[in-house]
Amino acid sequence: MVFDVAETGAQLRAGLVHFALCVDAEELADCLLIYLAELHKWNTAYNLTAVRDPRQMLPRHIYDSLSAVPFMHGERIVDAGTGAGLPGIPLALCYPDRQFTLLDSNGKKIRFVDHVVRRLGLSNVTAVQARVEEFQPPRLFTAAVSRAFSSLRDFAAGTEHMLAPGARLVAMKGRFPADELATLENDLPQWRLQQSASLQVPELEGERHILVLERL
Repeated sequence: MVFDVAETGAQLRAGLVHFALCVDAEELADCLLIYLAELHKWNTAYNLTAVRDPRQMLPRHIYDSLSAVPFMHGERIVDAGTGAGLPGIPLALCYPDRQFTLLDSNGKKIRFVDHVVRRLGLSNVTAVQARVEEFQPPRLFTAAVSRAFSSLRDFAAGTEHMLAPGARLVAMKGRFPADELATLENDLPQWRLQQSASLQVPELEGERHILVLERL
């Protein structure tokens, strides 16, 4: 499928109206279009995402990622299991004054993320190829975010060593994960649910929830 810049750009700008973002909407749209064009091009060779249609990439990847913007915490954030840079790239564009580390064990995906970081000139993003549970950051993070990366228990257990006191976990989910939450509270009682919200993502069908966890 051909990437139609004009069509995708019009759809993107219409979608961004639904978000109360404290950044220049036109500049954000331009950067996100570059990201999408690169993702579409690389996807044909490297299979970075199962979503092939750029019109579907917008709600399923971009809008979904932007829905997490109000829930970010602190100045140093790690995107655990970032894949092709989601939600880390959109979040970093919305928070240029915060530092983001985009972490994944898949080499081709991290090479793509690093390419996009250089293409967009994102000085606040570092791409790292490593397993989440093995990565030792030079400074502890104030938050970790994941987008359907793992269960809540595995997310907390895998990132806990990277987090500073007072740090939070931001987990993006489909249906509200009641069973995962119960397992987390049973196995890792030091973590508790601080906030949860049902998200309305433009053009995206199905349930979306976000959970913010804090350590006691």
